[in-house]
Formats: sequence, structure tokens, C-alpha cells
Amino acid sequence: MVNTTTTAGLIGVVLLARHGDRTGYYQDPVTYNSTQAYITPLGEQQEYDLGSFLRNTYLNSDSPSFIQNISTDVANINQLAVRADAGGGNVILNSAYALLQGLYPSTKKSEITLANGTTVVPPLGGYQYIPVESLEFWQSPSLTSWMDCEYFVDHLDRIYVSSAFLNMSSRAAPFLTALKPYLGSVSNNFTNMWNIYDHVNVQYTYNKTYYETLPPTFLQQARYYSDWLQRTVFTDSVQNGIGQISIRTLLPEVIWALGNMTKPSNQVKINIQEIDYKPFISLFNVTNATVTDPEIAGTVNYASVVALELSQNSQGQHEVSMKFKNGTEDSQFRQLKMFGNTSITLDSFIHQLFWTTINSTNNWCFSCNQTIYRGCSVFNFSNDPFLYGYGTGYTG
Repeated sequence: MVNTTTTAGLIGVVLLARHGDRTGYYQDPVTYNSTQAYITPLGEQQEYDLGSFLRNTYLNSDSPSFIQNISTDVANINQLAVRADAGGGNVILNSAYALLQGLYPSTKKSEITLANGTTVVPPLGGYQYIPVESLEFWQSPSLTSWMDCEYFVDHLDRIYVSSAFLNMSSRAAPFLTALKPYLGSVSNNFTNMWNIYDHVNVQYTYNKTYYETLPPTFLQQARYYSDWLQRTVFTDSVQNGIGQISIRTLLPEVIWALGNMTKPSNQVKINIQEIDYKPFISLFNVTNATVTDPEIAGTVNYASVVALELSQNSQGQHEVSMKFKNGTEDSQFRQLKMFGNTSITLDSFIHQLFWTTINSTNNWCFSCNQTIYRGCSVFNFSNDPFLYGYGTGYTG
């Protein structure tokens, strides 16, 4: 049911933000394990601008999306919960810090007065130090759940022999042959399409000679084929399929955060999850957002953000609405539909999605057929007939 009458202002918002522009980044097409990358000055500016946009949207009392009772100038750290993937070269973690600089910029209002009457302004004109929970790869699979996931590797294997993949590979072959002189040592095999696009994009952005010599449409064609492959890899035919694992391990945090915001004792108004591109693809698929907005189905741009806004309608029900800003390509949020509606009750949101979630390391180990890495060795699966697929007759 679509609810159109909402009380003034928002209760809170959960933000899923992609990191900013970065240096070159390699993902193994066999496993999607990756190498480290570092944020660039361009990426820092993109994230800062995103933070400024979010500030104007949620901290501006004249905005229709103003969050009720939030501190607007001086950050109240009890009202903020920020978590970021700390893997690789900290590109995602540093993106979170840059975003927060825009959300709560330096202000002399953050000064304090000591007992002796001395006034102290924080460094850099009142820089606001907002805590960010950095999640290391080894701590939890929540933000990088596809890595070291055996069933996800099986999922990739099935994709690479599918008729859809083979047909698209044949279709892309003439382009990849023409592109080969611009790839250096990067393989032009279609399975490597993500790395092909990333190489072209990074070189086109930072290498002047490359920028001037790359034939027209080559960057766009590389993006098109990369988008197709990423959409195929990080979606599935069923909501709880292994292809959607990137969002299935993140949804528990989203649901928990939204639920907590409805409680009178809760102080958190903004929950930020700084992530890479994969959960966006899966989220749009599991919520059926791509049914009405098919153009969002590919890889989101740097500094993109999804906002899950929590409000209360005139009947007292809590509602969730999903909005999306595709990096610098969009100047404003666009309203997306979840399950055909522009907003749904929080109860419906939970009912539709909670059953798909993987909400613990133990469950992740089971869901991924992993018994050794990422903390799985502490669990005893020796008597579980379903591990390795024996209980289902499926072995990958």
C-alpha cells in the first residue's frame, strides 16, 4: 500500500554511500577477491560534495526532508552511526571521512570554554572529529561477504558457462579485439570485463595521452559490457540467492538501524554505511526497484548514495522510502519504488526482506560452504548434512 500522508520531517535515515574516485583496482574474475586501492583528490572532493548535499537535504530546516531534532551545526556523535569497509588501501574508510567533512564542516561553534575561562577552537577552524567504525576484512563478512565464499565462486562458474554469458561474450568480441591496444597487460577476455573497464576509466581520467587517443565510444562500450557482467554477477533469480549475498549480509544492519530509530530511547538519526558498488546492484534487484527504473541496474557511479528514509504517517505507522542519487551525474535524489510502491510500512519492509538476510558469521559460513576462513573454523559443522550440499543433493 502506498501511503501519501506523512507527518512533517523525517525520524531518521539510513544511507548507503559508495566511495569516491580511486586509483586502479584489480578484482580476480574467478573469485572477486581484490587488490588495494587509494582514494584520489577527485574522490575526496566527490565525497565532500556528497556530504554537503546530504547536509542540505537532511540538516537544513527548510528542507522537506529535514530530520526532526537533529543537531545541525555541531555534530552530536550520539546521533550518528558511521561504518566503513577498512580493507585494501582504505579508499572506502577515507571516503567516509571526506563525506563527513561535508556533512558537518568545520565550525567555530564547536569551541569549548575551559574552567579558567580560556576558549578553545578545534584545529583547522573547528574541524569536527566524528567517529567511524572501521570494519576489517577479518572481523566480519558483513561488508565483503562475497570474498572467500565458496558458493559464490560456484555462482561465478555457472555464469561463465551460461548461454547468456557466452552470447554476450561473442557480441563483445569485436569491440574487445579493437580495444586490446589500449589495455596494456590487461587481459581482454570477457570474464575480465570489470578490470577492462576499470583500466580504461582510470587511464582516461588521469593519462592525457590516453584521453586524447582513445577512440570515441570506447569508454562507454566498456562501461556497458562491464555493467552487464556486474549486474549478472551480483543478482540472482531468487531473493535469497547467493548472487545477492552482498546485500543479504548488509540488510541486517539496515533493518536494525531503522527499527532502533522508532524507539523513544534511540538517539541515532543518521546511519551511514560506506561501501563499494556491489550491494547497490543487489539491493535494487531484491526490492524490485529495477522493474520501474531499469537504468539503475548497472554499477553505480562514484559517490552514489541510497537513502532509506524513515517517517511516520498520519495513522502513526512508520514508513520507509528509498531514494537514489547516482554520483555527480544526478544533482538531486530520485524517488525509487520498492515492491511497486514509493513508500512501504517498516513492518512490510522487514517482512519482505528479513527472510533473505544472513545475520551472523555462523550463518555466513553455512551459506558460503566455508569452514576455515573468516572465523568459520571456530564453528563445528561436522554433523551438518547440508554443508557441502550433501543434504540437498547439490554440490556446486
